Amino acid sequence: MFETERDTYLKRHGFEAASLKAVLFDMDGVLFDSMPNHASSWTRAMAQFGLHITPEEAYENEGRTGHGTINILTRRQWGRDATEEEWKKMYDAKSELFKQCPEAPQMPGACGLLQKVKAEGLTPVLVTGSGQLSLIDRLNRNFPGIFRKELMVTSFDVKHGKPAPEPYLMGLQKAGIRPWEGIVVENAPLGVQAGTAAGIFTIAVNTGPLPDQTLLDAGADLLFPSMQALCDQWEEVRRTFTATISI
Repeated sequence: MFETERDTYLKRHGFEAASLKAVLFDMDGVLFDSMPNHASSWTRAMAQFGLHITPEEAYENEGRTGHGTINILTRRQWGRDATEEEWKKMYDAKSELFKQCPEAPQMPGACGLLQKVKAEGLTPVLVTGSGQLSLIDRLNRNFPGIFRKELMVTSFDVKHGKPAPEPYLMGLQKAGIRPWEGIVVENAPLGVQAGTAAGIFTIAVNTGPLPDQTLLDAGADLLFPSMQALCDQWEEVRRTFTATISI
């Protein structure tokens, strides 16, 4: 069903074949319906420092490191980057407000998809711009037996966050695979850009308020309206990419 998208991807990157071995998952907006909490926390926290960010802009910057997002705001409104002391205070404020939010539920379809990926012998890799210290405990509690610490990339691991390819390149390295042996699952434009820049086939799931075209313009190779829709059609995606297929 998805042979056309697969072949377009292979030709664009000059790859001869596709052979799926791992799936690289973003977290917020993919595994958890947490972006409303993030957007609210960003707008409220930045207001404490005289900075303005709309919920929509928070969605647009999803996946970027907190430091990077703050510098976008300070450059626009103060004409300079935040100092280390400033951005740490700002991000601590945002993180504190986020912790006060009700815990975000699992994204519908996420658990089912992860179970399919694991059962098929594929390697699940987490690639998130988050720096939540409770990350591993939360993932283990919600998705037991799925993720391993050594197969996680967080904001603490990279110098250049999304949309730079570094997070997904590091994910490939940790999984021990090449770009044509993985699939990225993302919900944010910056994450889509990062996945495609790393040379990986990137599936966008539109779980937020942004138009579909925004994700397609970012370079998504395939688009689904939800994680549940991707879960429902995963067998067809897997069949398209699991066997080594030359073009």
